[in-house]
Amino acid sequence: MDGCFIQVLNNFDLGATPISCDRYGCGHINETYLVVTQEGKRYILQKINNTIFKNTDGLMGNIEAVTTYLRQQTDDERRVMRLVKTRAGKSYLTQPDGSCWRVYVFVEDSVCLQKPETPADFYESAVAFGQFQQMLQDFPADTLYEIIPNFHNTRDRYRIFREVLQKDPMGRAKDVQPEIEFALAREKEAATLVELLEAGKLPLRVTHNDTKLNNVMLDAETRTALCVIDLDTVMPGLSLYDFGDSIRFGAATGDEDERQLDKIEMSLELFETYTKGFLSACPGLTEMEIQMLPMGAKLMTLECGVRFLTDYLDGDHYFANRREGQNLDRCRTQFKLVADMENKWEQMHAIVQKAAQG
Repeated sequence: MDGCFIQVLNNFDLGATPISCDRYGCGHINETYLVVTQEGKRYILQKINNTIFKNTDGLMGNIEAVTTYLRQQTDDERRVMRLVKTRAGKSYLTQPDGSCWRVYVFVEDSVCLQKPETPADFYESAVAFGQFQQMLQDFPADTLYEIIPNFHNTRDRYRIFREVLQKDPMGRAKDVQPEIEFALAREKEAATLVELLEAGKLPLRVTHNDTKLNNVMLDAETRTALCVIDLDTVMPGLSLYDFGDSIRFGAATGDEDERQLDKIEMSLELFETYTKGFLSACPGLTEMEIQMLPMGAKLMTLECGVRFLTDYLDGDHYFANRREGQNLDRCRTQFKLVADMENKWEQMHAIVQKAAQG
């Protein structure tokens, strides 16, 4: 085992000598390793990307506060990520070179899927994030550090969009007028959730903000939800953000950058599957939150499309591109999903009402 890892791991109270440390998983932001000790116990070691997450204290303070609270809600150790403290009692280690490291207990007898293999897998991801909301419903969300300021502030996203559109640094605006008009036509509606939060009609909650299936651990035998992982973007927000973003990518019938838009729609079947799972696991939502679930799906999708369009107009600086025009393709799929949701609006609301009634 590399001496660097030995030096890092010796700072954590693992209870036994580590004998191996190998790269693990498919994450792109942090470096993740699987550690095995002499006694066979397994841990996840991560080198935190403090170029992206600049306030490591705020980041780890959020994770420590949330996981500590969650552990008070369950006796099952596999249902909550468990941080291993350093020997100095800290939630993470800072090395002389400035690198930051943390350790979690490995969730045994679990599986993590990149994509649903069955509708039941998608249902269980909804259960996992619904349970996350339910278990944290009384947590004081306003005490958390805002990792990404204004992340789902759609008014601010549109402000940035208009600024870039006015400057048009790449001269691309003339070629994407239909997309620009689509976005601007929905600008007023895009502020709906922000306005309801400001008016006190929606409660501030703890949100995960990265609700992909591969951030859910499933029981290896039963394939039922255990816990959610990757808590780096946990911060104050709305339950509708997590629900909406799950629908945005989970209920889409094609890839995010699909060029053939006739392949893209919002599957009502998958929308129903996720809604049932989410509401069954999170009975603590308010009536207004339940009523606004379709709006959450629509506005998270619209917001993402606007972000892709903004980045395309600005020269593709934020989202990684593997080919020319990929951000524009991404924008178009999101706007196609928004339009499809608008066509299915009454059906979406009917599905939510039925699921809410049990």
